[in-house]
Amino acid sequence: MKEKPNAKLCVLYQNDDFGKDYVIGLKDALGEQYEKTVVKASSHEANAPTVDSEVVALQGAGCDAMLTATTPKFGAQVLRKVFDLGWKPLHFVSNVSVSLTSVLKPAGLDKSTGIITGQYLKDPSDPALADDPAIKDYKAFMKQYLPDIDVNDGNALYGFAVSGTLVKVLTDCGKDVTRENIMKKAASLKNLPVPAAIEGIVINTSATDFRPIEQMRLAKFNGTSFEKMGELFSADTSTTASR
Repeated sequence: MKEKPNAKLCVLYQNDDFGKDYVIGLKDALGEQYEKTVVKASSHEANAPTVDSEVVALQGAGCDAMLTATTPKFGAQVLRKVFDLGWKPLHFVSNVSVSLTSVLKPAGLDKSTGIITGQYLKDPSDPALADDPAIKDYKAFMKQYLPDIDVNDGNALYGFAVSGTLVKVLTDCGKDVTRENIMKKAASLKNLPVPAAIEGIVINTSATDFRPIEQMRLAKFNGTSFEKMGELFSADTSTTASR
């Protein structure tokens, strides 16, 4: 709404809970403006061979902004097709589909330049973070335990961050590692820093709020790494805690 207040937005989402949640989020955020802003929304099945026809239809609807809420395979397909069509929408892409290794490189870095995503973890491919302590710890861990995995793969960094949180939960459990106690501790995290998370992001959970991360910032891909756009923002937990 800030960058393109009169945008004609189209949405491509996976036809499951993952994809549908993005549509729900748009409706929550846009409210009565949803019908005026979203020109066309198309879904695809998780086992579809391609989404090329859906992308062509969205472009044909006259959209100048796009939200791609898909998983990596389809994320790469969308980036290639949008580029090949010569279409240049303001393009937002799901966080799970912006891995340098599994999506952007296969799609083509030139075809990925300019996309915007939400970030909560640091970008290990960002040269400005070469001396960042958390990224150095992550890369040292990968060198020791997973030397054959590309350290710039966002999925690997995600696994590292999740593992760090799991260690905290299990440590808090002590000798009582029953399911009941693990769930109790997992739902009792207070201002817990996340390994390799963007500064300022912490985990807070409770018996009525199981979403561990409720902060992020926007970032734009410059052809090599992601550049931050603005500051951190937080979810409206009054609408998300129940889902």
